[in-house]
Amino acid sequence: MKPMKFTVTAGHGAGDPGAVAKTGETEAALMTELRDIVAKKLRLMGHQVKTDGARWQNLPLVHALTLVPGSDVAIELHTNAVQNPAARGVEVISLPAQKEMARTLARRIGHVLEIPVRGAGGWIDQSQSARGRLGFVRAGGLVVEVFFISNPEELAKYQDRKWLVASAIAESLAPVEWSVA
Repeated sequence: MKPMKFTVTAGHGAGDPGAVAKTGETEAALMTELRDIVAKKLRLMGHQVKTDGARWQNLPLVHALTLVPGSDVAIELHTNAVQNPAARGVEVISLPAQKEMARTLARRIGHVLEIPVRGAGGWIDQSQSARGRLGFVRAGGLVVEVFFISNPEELAKYQDRKWLVASAIAESLAPVEWSVA
């Protein structure tokens, strides 16, 4: 398999915590850690990876946007949050051209966390997103809403399975080719 070029970024950062769980965990910290794990897994698979900061560092979104050009695939990791603590699921926001990759990412994450996929099979067309037009998506990236940080059960499952979630993401982006000798 030919090495690919990936960009993996974490949402928020640079002082913006993003959503905050009732237990104090922040979206920025959780997704920076996940970004670092996914990047490590992709590098171990032999791929090139750009991130929006060194380990545990999360630079502003404007920096993440500069990393998308020249990448085969670019993802930005986020968590969803709403007032209703029972809200559940995973979704990936992208342009229509990336719909199948978005669905694959959502299905694999959903399987690992045992949570539903939202939207159209896990995919949300940017034009249908409650967030409106996203700069990262307009630049060609996918925004992955991994789980609801506002749902205590989903947060606990994520904390227990974050390495499996990272594997699911890495394998969705760069499927492993197995050879039989």
